[in-house]
Amino acid sequence: MGFLFSLQVLLFLSLSQKLSAQPPPTNVTSSSLDALLQDYSFRAFVRPRTGILYDAAAPSNFTGIKLAAMRLRSGSFRKYGVSSLKEFTIPTGVVVKPYVTRLVLVYQNLANYSQFYYPLPGYDYVAPVLGLLAYDAKNLSAVNLPELELTALNDPIRIGFTDLERIPQGSGAKCVSFDSRGKATFKDSVQNTCETVNQGHFSVVVKSVASAPSPSEGRKKKKEERSEDSAKTWIIVGSVVGGLILLGLLVCLVMRCRSYKKDEKIREMERAGETGEALRMTQVGETRAPTATTTRTQPMLETEYAA
Repeated sequence: MGFLFSLQVLLFLSLSQKLSAQPPPTNVTSSSLDALLQDYSFRAFVRPRTGILYDAAAPSNFTGIKLAAMRLRSGSFRKYGVSSLKEFTIPTGVVVKPYVTRLVLVYQNLANYSQFYYPLPGYDYVAPVLGLLAYDAKNLSAVNLPELELTALNDPIRIGFTDLERIPQGSGAKCVSFDSRGKATFKDSVQNTCETVNQGHFSVVVKSVASAPSPSEGRKKKKEERSEDSAKTWIIVGSVVGGLILLGLLVCLVMRCRSYKKDEKIREMERAGETGEALRMTQVGETRAPTATTTRTQPMLETEYAA
């Protein structure tokens, strides 16, 4: 008998490990998960009493998820709120839209499924994702019910995370909330407590250690940045010096061209002065002499005067 009992215990533990090791269904989205958990939460109302919180069993393939549900009158809910719904504290003055006579508040603790259904690249969860959703309580056997909208008009709804992991030193914890479309909004955490004015899913995260550079990587990065800055400086200095040299060469070239033109003009004038214009030869008596065409008075020999 003892052997059989031990064997049964071993089989039970093995089965439990297999169930807990099962990966989450890949065909279930966050919105369809909410619909599924709403169905299982409503199953806890066998003989429901108003204002009593009932723990519910999660689906067998979602081991670790915790569920609870509470049925309330809308008027009483707005007037008195809910002082304790697991980690949630709901103040007075919360409005439900659209208006219903009775509503059901569904509590979710997604445990190890938080990262799968609400991934946040660059962040690590230090608390499970908690959900607070509201549904119409008119038909407790209904499924795929639309969510009601909760709006806190006075004080915010507070979430005190009891399963908060140890936050690494120097890491600033942030509250994160997800709306019905899965969009994340971050706020600073105040003493491990988060606040909201609407229904949704909530958790606490820190910057991922993998995404933060190590001290050696930080020093290497700074060294590379300094090298890049030095290279940029030398490039700028080289560009300026090169520009000045190029400008100087251009000025010298212009001066050389002007000097060359001036020298060439002087040489042309000298050549013109050396060659001149050939004078025409004229017969004067028995002698031929050069004469200029611009001479006004013709030269005469003395003997011509005597004649």
